[in-house]
Amino acid sequence: MDKSQRKLYWQRNLKYLMILLVIWFAVSYGAGIMFADALNSIRLGGFKLGFWFAQQGSIYAFVILIFVYVRLMNKLDKEFDVDEK
Repeated sequence: MDKSQRKLYWQRNLKYLMILLVIWFAVSYGAGIMFADALNSIRLGGFKLGFWFAQQGSIYAFVILIFVYVRLMNKLDKEFDVDEK
């Protein structure tokens, strides 16, 4: 890979990271803290939804985002021909 391809690869990697971190922040901070009072009017499994997001939802979202990141990076690696063959 030449220098321009490495730079493009790294830029796309950082773009994926920023998007996924913004989603995680929105779920953990937004749903768990900022909008908890509004979400508490909804119940999930007997618990208020705001409480659920603060305790469990952000963890589940983080795990899902890990799998999304792996999938995106595998596709990016194949595109730039640096995948494990």
